[in-house]
Amino acid sequence: MTDALDPDPRSFDLKKEIRGIPDFPKPGILFYDISTLLRHGPAWRAAMVQMADLVRPARPDLLAGIESRGFLLAAPLALELGLGFVMLRKPRKLPGETIGLDYALEYGVDRIEIQADAVKPGQRIVLLDDLLATGGTMAAGVRLLRHVGAEVPLAAALIELVALGGRAKLDVPFASLLAYEE
Repeated sequence: MTDALDPDPRSFDLKKEIRGIPDFPKPGILFYDISTLLRHGPAWRAAMVQMADLVRPARPDLLAGIESRGFLLAAPLALELGLGFVMLRKPRKLPGETIGLDYALEYGVDRIEIQADAVKPGQRIVLLDDLLATGGTMAAGVRLLRHVGAEVPLAAALIELVALGGRAKLDVPFASLLAYEE
């Protein structure tokens, strides 16, 4: 519930709470740093309210987050929506039996895994990450979730870097709260 002194979470301007860091992690890259958003309580709460509004129409049974900043979004959002949360992680980070998927990166190959018993066939799972750039990791996450029997009605992120075209790599609907054109 919003306190009289707090701004309406649905009208909070989240872009004001995200800073751009030029030349990080390498020259020519503008990094959108969400740590400033995370440490601002009312803004972080507003982000969760707005993300819940974005995700709720997909009627998910569970939320899945991509390591590691996707966890920062998916776990509190799952609480906001009264849902469970499953993790897609790098190799050898999850206990028990896992199912993995190798996927191509711009310069090499990576792998993500999920616990073999994390998803029941037919469950509706919304996949979340903090940011969509080129789309390779998000697309791999969708493929992995489908491989374990999930239906993926939506992929979502807090931020989309539109110029990098990641949305085009996804064969599911995609939504973000914030879009940066540059």
